[in-house]
Amino acid sequence: MLALLRATPILGALLAQVVALPVVATVTGALSGSVDRLPLIGLALLLQGVLAAVLCRVMGLPRWWLLIAFVFPLAMGLALGAGQMPAWPFGLAFLLLALVFSNTTRGRVPLYLTNDETVSVLKRLMAERGFTTITDLGCGLGGVVRGLDGKGRRARGVENAPGLVLAAQLLAKISGRGVIERGDLFRADIAGEDLVYAFLSPTPMAALYAKLSREMKPGSLFVSNSFAVPDRDPDEIWELSDRRKTRLYLYEMSAKEETPGGGS
Repeated sequence: MLALLRATPILGALLAQVVALPVVATVTGALSGSVDRLPLIGLALLLQGVLAAVLCRVMGLPRWWLLIAFVFPLAMGLALGAGQMPAWPFGLAFLLLALVFSNTTRGRVPLYLTNDETVSVLKRLMAERGFTTITDLGCGLGGVVRGLDGKGRRARGVENAPGLVLAAQLLAKISGRGVIERGDLFRADIAGEDLVYAFLSPTPMAALYAKLSREMKPGSLFVSNSFAVPDRDPDEIWELSDRRKTRLYLYEMSAKEETPGGGS
């Protein structure tokens, strides 16, 4: 059960709110005779947020979901109290969160967006190596794909979150650049790619590299933005001059690549 909740944090966050609700109702019910209505409502919302965040922590959800769990009841209470809003927009908000942040099937991966300078560096890298094909695993909104596709390059993005896939596919169609596919990045076909790029998180790096080292062709290259592969020294590290001081970790794929942990 915990594995499912960690793999799909939106379910864990929703469960945390449901579990916290009767506790809050019991506490506020006991205080209803001695505390005025408005302070009691404020206490209830605060307690709901705290309990939900604690439960998310116990379930091992990523940190940003703790913040979402804490803020959600407070924001809902403020909006309902100030503007007499109906409750359905908040259900819609949870649905949108699920569509955008559901890309956590094989690892907790937040949405990181690659900046323009990194795209320019990837263009230069492909030109220097004579590469023509690239796949962005966990492509988000597809900025890298659109930025690299064309002028002899073929760029593809793989994304799992339905909302991001739809947005990225729409942007690709509008721009006429790149191909976006929905799928698990651990099942993506990357055997024919010259370059595979990823901007994910530390969590999936070891498992992802094991896949890439098995499937990518000799002479190809894996580039990881910001997150190194554990127990594997990169062949090169490129430090960019952008505001966030981006680091690109470059891993050459040989005919028989040794994976972290001693496998091959």
